[in-house]
Amino acid sequence: MTQANIATEHQTQSSPLNIVGRHVEGQEQIFTEGALNLLQNLCATFMDELDDLLQQRKFRQQQFDNGTLPDFLPHTKQVRQSDWQIRGIPADLQDRRVEITGPVDRKMIINALNANVKVFMADFEDSLSPTWEKVVQGQLNLRDAVRGDISYTNEQTGKHYQVKDDPAVLVARVRGLHLKEKHIEFKGKPIPGALCDFALYFYLNYHQLLAKGSGPYFYIPKLESHLEARWWAKVFKMVEERFCLAPGTIKCTCLIETLPAVFEMEEILYELRSNIVALNCGRWDYIFSYIKTLKRHQDRILPDRQQVTMDKPFLSAYSRLLVKTCHKRGALAMGGMAAFIPAKDEATNAKVLAKVRGDKELEARNGHDGTWVAHPGLADTAMSIFNEYIGDGHCNQLHITRDVDAPILAQELLAPCGGERTEQGMRLNIRIALQYVEAWISGNGCVPIYGLMEDAATAEISRASIWQWIQHEQSLSNGKLVTKQLFKDMLVQELATVKEEVGVETFTHGKYTQAAVLLEQITTADELVDFLTLPGYRMLTE
Repeated sequence: MTQANIATEHQTQSSPLNIVGRHVEGQEQIFTEGALNLLQNLCATFMDELDDLLQQRKFRQQQFDNGTLPDFLPHTKQVRQSDWQIRGIPADLQDRRVEITGPVDRKMIINALNANVKVFMADFEDSLSPTWEKVVQGQLNLRDAVRGDISYTNEQTGKHYQVKDDPAVLVARVRGLHLKEKHIEFKGKPIPGALCDFALYFYLNYHQLLAKGSGPYFYIPKLESHLEARWWAKVFKMVEERFCLAPGTIKCTCLIETLPAVFEMEEILYELRSNIVALNCGRWDYIFSYIKTLKRHQDRILPDRQQVTMDKPFLSAYSRLLVKTCHKRGALAMGGMAAFIPAKDEATNAKVLAKVRGDKELEARNGHDGTWVAHPGLADTAMSIFNEYIGDGHCNQLHITRDVDAPILAQELLAPCGGERTEQGMRLNIRIALQYVEAWISGNGCVPIYGLMEDAATAEISRASIWQWIQHEQSLSNGKLVTKQLFKDMLVQELATVKEEVGVETFTHGKYTQAAVLLEQITTADELVDFLTLPGYRMLTE
C-alpha cells in the first residue's frame, strides 16, 4: 500500500478516528498508519477523562465567582512536606539560559534554530492560528527540522535559509487542553488539539531525536490543577510503554500560567515527576488568568496592562515561589517572555534593550535558570545577562534554593495591584486586541504590534481588562465611567484609527470589521468568554 493511501485506508475500515479536513499537500507523510493508530488509542483512552477535567474547571470557577479565593490545597499537604525529587534532566536540557519561541512556519523554525539561544520552543499554541493547513504543515516542518532536511527559499528575494551546525534544542508546545482539532474526529467528536499535536510530533520524531542524543520534549500550557498534570503523566506513561521506551524518556516543561496552578506547583511536579524537567513563568497568560479567575472580586481589579509589571508584589511572589519550588525538587525554573522587537532607529532600540536588560536582570537575580525572547535580535542581550549570573562552570542556577526566604503565602500571590486605569490605556487595549484578533482569524497568530510581538495571551489581557472594568463600573483616571456604550464608542473610533494606521488597502482586504464584531461580542457579554480563541476558531476559514 502506498503512503498516499494509508490515511484513506485507515478511515475506510470502520475506524472511529476520521480526518474530516480537506487534503493538505504532504499530509500522507504525517498521517501514517502508525501515527493514526497512536492517536486513535490516545483518544479512546483519554478523551472522556479530559472532558471530566474541563468540567471540574467550570465547577472550580463557580466557587471563585461565589467568593472563594484560590489557596494551597489542604489534602495535598503531604506532597508539599515530604522529600522527593524529579527523575532528572537530560544533558541537552540542563542549559536553557535563553529560549526563543515562535510558530511552526518553515522560515521561522530555521531562524529560531539558528539564533543565539539554547532552546527553540516550536509553538502549536498561542502564537499559531491553528488553520488545518498550518497544523499539518507545522508537523511536516518539524519533521524535516529533526531530520536536518529543512530549508526555505524566499521566492520574491531569492534568499535561501538553512539550519546551521549546532542548532538550538527543539521543544514542541502543544495546544491547551480546552482547544479542539475540528478537522479530526473520534466517534464523531472533534479531538483534543493537545493529543493531535503530541501524538503526531512524538510518533514522527521520537526515533530520530533519541538517535542523535536528544528526545521527545514538550511544553505543556495552561494547566489549572495537578489532576490535569496527572492526566498528562498517564498519557506519557502509556506512550512510553507502547513504544518500549524507558520510563521518563518523554520530557516536558509545564507553564505555570494560570492562577489556580500557582497554588499547585509542587503537586504538578510530583504528578509528572518521571517526565517533568522544568516549570515556566508564562506571565502574560498568568495576568489574564488573574483577571479571569478573580473576575467577580471587586477588590482585585487590575490597572492598565502596561502597568502590570514583574515588580508588582503579586507577580514578584509568583516568580520567586516558582524558583524556590522548582529548585527544591531538582527542576529548572524558567522565566518569562521579552516580547519586544528590536527597533531600526538606534535611539529607540537602545531604550528597548534597556527594558529587556532590566527585565532579565530581575529574573536572573530571582534565581531563574533561563528566560524567553520572541525575536533573535534580543538573544544576545538576554544571553549576556544570564551568562553573568550563571557564571563559569555552571549551566543553570539550581544551586540557588531561596531557603532563606520567608514562606510565600496565598495573600501575597493574590495581592491587589495598584495603578491607574487610563483612557489612553483602554484605547491601546482596543487597538491591540482588534489587530491581533484580525490577524488570528486571518490565520496568523504571531503579530508585531507597536513594537511588541503579540500572541493570544496579550490580546486576552487587553479584552478581559475592559470586560472587568465594565462589570465593576470602574472609572478611568479622567473620570469617565467605563460602560458598554463607552467601549462601543471607542471601538468605532479605534477601528478608524487602525484603518488609518494600516492603510485603506490592507484594511479593505483584511478582516478588521469581523474582528471588531467579535471583540464587541466578547467584551460586552455578561459572562466572560474563557478564551477568545474559542469563538475565533469557529471563524477560521477552514
